[in-house]
Amino acid sequence: MGLYRRWVFPRLCHLSLSGRHFEGLRRELLGAAAGRVLEVGIGTGLNLGYYPPAVERVVGVDPNPGMLALAAQRAPAAGRPVELRPGRAEDLPFPDAAFDTVVSTWTLCSVGEPAAALAEIHRVLAPGGSLLFVEHGLSDRPRVARWQRRLTPLQRRVADGCHLDRDFASLLAASPLAPGRLDAAHDPGLPRFAGYLYRGQALRS
Repeated sequence: MGLYRRWVFPRLCHLSLSGRHFEGLRRELLGAAAGRVLEVGIGTGLNLGYYPPAVERVVGVDPNPGMLALAAQRAPAAGRPVELRPGRAEDLPFPDAAFDTVVSTWTLCSVGEPAAALAEIHRVLAPGGSLLFVEHGLSDRPRVARWQRRLTPLQRRVADGCHLDRDFASLLAASPLAPGRLDAAHDPGLPRFAGYLYRGQALRS
């Protein structure tokens, strides 16, 4: 693993996803989390301070050890047990039905095989469990979408595989997860090329 990916990018990612605007998005999403929680792509642990009392424990996975090192610094303040493990969303190291909630925030844009990741999330969710997500992706505005496609090759190089142009709604519809709630719109507080957000919940029926 290169020095940029392990040491520089985690800190850039932390800065770019911090701030009051993101705090509001995290608080709104994570209020629905409960029980045993798996956070896929936990990154630097920015979600850890927003889990409600209904969450018993959090297990976070990330393939980048630089991310996990920063998340470990935030774990003691989470107010509940936190376990951090290296792992890929496409090959989760957990048994079937191990979690009540899976959380993915600004993660599935970067995984190599998003369809496989969603299938794995379905597998590790207990019956009746839910995936809570905030993801950015392909805009519904053709002009913005064209720019997203043009910029994605550069974005992938500087942002550890991040795609600006993933159609998350289509990926979710093709997954084994059952439809829950999906809101998709441009967030006025974010740059247009990276601010088309898919937010909501999908279910393991």
